[in-house]
Amino acid sequence: MRILSLLFLLLVVTPVSAVEAIVKDGDTIQIGNVAYKLAGVDAPEVDQPCVDEHADNWACGVEARDQLVKLIGKREVRCEDLGEDAIYKNRRAGLCSIAGEAISLNQAVIRSGYAVNIETTVKAGARANFKTDEAAARDKRQGLWRGCFVTPAEFRGKASDSPLLGSACRSDKDKELRAALFPVDLTMPTGCNIRAKQVRRAKFTGHVGVYLIPQCQNYATQPKPDRWFCSEDDARAAGYRKALNCQAPSRRN
Repeated sequence: MRILSLLFLLLVVTPVSAVEAIVKDGDTIQIGNVAYKLAGVDAPEVDQPCVDEHADNWACGVEARDQLVKLIGKREVRCEDLGEDAIYKNRRAGLCSIAGEAISLNQAVIRSGYAVNIETTVKAGARANFKTDEAAARDKRQGLWRGCFVTPAEFRGKASDSPLLGSACRSDKDKELRAALFPVDLTMPTGCNIRAKQVRRAKFTGHVGVYLIPQCQNYATQPKPDRWFCSEDDARAAGYRKALNCQAPSRRN
């Protein structure tokens, strides 16, 4: 009877399998119902364009996401919750690790060159800082650093006059590079058909802009979007609210 009781206890407290980590973009993973933004890390947005080492347009945001998928593989990921993320709503800042790896996932992403370091204050006053790893990736021309890009923050803010980063940036092609990094007609990533626009009126409610899903009335006729999102959750996390013409009509009594 005692042995049966012990076996029952082990079945109760030992999980059958680990919860799979779902990669949302180059620095965000979801474990169960919680989406973690890797603390100290800022990777290109999924819709962010770059220019590669051959001066060709490069979907670096999609590649950064795919690189994080490869980095994790089928291995278990665990994240220490460091509190609410300072940039993204409904995201938790996380210091994450992959089973069997000596360094954090945060540090590994920066070392791969597919994200930039952002010094972040986390709980208990500690700071997530990967400047040394970023410098090493830059010197080795890893990931983004082999091409030409702007920081994700500058892409999100449409700061077209921001510094150009990477070994493929050329001063004599400055105008052409900026046109490629801040295109008037932003390419929609596969499967990411939510259109978003930065609008002044949305700022009165503390939002960056509004987003429309394909079912919205003005979806097809909306001006060229400033951003594309893969889910409504991603759009809301980035500070956008659903456009008013997308709301369900109220029922009349």
